[in-house]
Amino acid sequence: MDPFNSRFILKEKRWQWIDYDKGISIILVGYGHCYETLKDHGLALEQYPFLNYIGIFLYGFRMPLFFIVSGLIVAKSLNKKGFTTYVTDRVNNILYPLVIWGCIQVTLQILMARYTHNGFTAVDYLNLIIAPRRTGIFWYLNALFCIGVIYAFLKIKLRVSNIAQVLLGLFFYVMSYFVRAYNAGAIVDILEYYFFFALGDLLSALMQNKENMQHFTTWKVAVPLLVLFLGLQFYATQINLLATPAGMRNVEVNMPALFLVQALIGCCLSICFSFFLQKYQLLTFLRVVGFHSLFIYCVQIIVMTIVRTVGMSFLHITNVPALVIILWGSGIILPIFFYNFCLRYHLWWLYTYKKPKRHIEYIKTAKLFNLKPLGMQKAG
Repeated sequence: MDPFNSRFILKEKRWQWIDYDKGISIILVGYGHCYETLKDHGLALEQYPFLNYIGIFLYGFRMPLFFIVSGLIVAKSLNKKGFTTYVTDRVNNILYPLVIWGCIQVTLQILMARYTHNGFTAVDYLNLIIAPRRTGIFWYLNALFCIGVIYAFLKIKLRVSNIAQVLLGLFFYVMSYFVRAYNAGAIVDILEYYFFFALGDLLSALMQNKENMQHFTTWKVAVPLLVLFLGLQFYATQINLLATPAGMRNVEVNMPALFLVQALIGCCLSICFSFFLQKYQLLTFLRVVGFHSLFIYCVQIIVMTIVRTVGMSFLHITNVPALVIILWGSGIILPIFFYNFCLRYHLWWLYTYKKPKRHIEYIKTAKLFNLKPLGMQKAG
């Protein structure tokens, strides 16, 4: 049995290093979500300061990396599909799951509001679109969809060059610092992350060249990057640990120049590491995780919340490190399992309005999640 559908994924003709990179990123994001899920539930988190330190130390490049990776493939997608189909696919792959899983999560939060006093109301359904950070994690899908559509329109319809797009992205990035003060909702994230998407497209030709991979997989590049990364992250972490309204986003919100450098160095190291993994074909499970990164992201908070509730309320687990490991692992593994289970049993519409026929057919042929009794399977 292959509950993660790994054989299908590993046989696909995909950019392996991108799946590696996305796998690394969603695992790091998962750690942050895990720690946040455990807050304010009577646990002695202050007794384990290193757990908080790790989450803040690894913050700063995780989300920019997703936008760079998405930008890397925009030109190829537009050349293959054209503007209209590209936008349609983004509605299918990004906006649709945002609406479906965003509404599910908001509904659950509203139902729990009388017990948790979380402040969620029916207005938060609208906030998924206009002010997504108020609803939690779905700001990322909102920004990714909007940036992709705007970028593609400028690139195809107005013929704006890649370099001009990067310069426009830098201007937007600076503007985000000033616009943030006006609580401009989704606009702030679009302005802040447009540059990273544009940079990905600008570098796509360089990154697609297999010969260039040799330059990224040398210790002469990797070691200096690692040293620079560790020093910069240590410095930024000290700032993010300060007690400010911005919390762990202190550098991002109040020191955008430092955050930009931090994000670019972190992304370079992550990409370099991914090239190493591709070159030596190591830790291939990361490719499976990376393939499912969007599906993991959509349900991760819900899964972690359920696991936390079961672990603490029914199994009476209160050991913080144990809960971190359980929630972190379940927040990666269970969403992959659930996604493939949904494909097998006609629930694919929870993630996309276009039926992924080839993927579903493979799952059925391989008899994944076949719940029929053994005797019936043999008889069939």
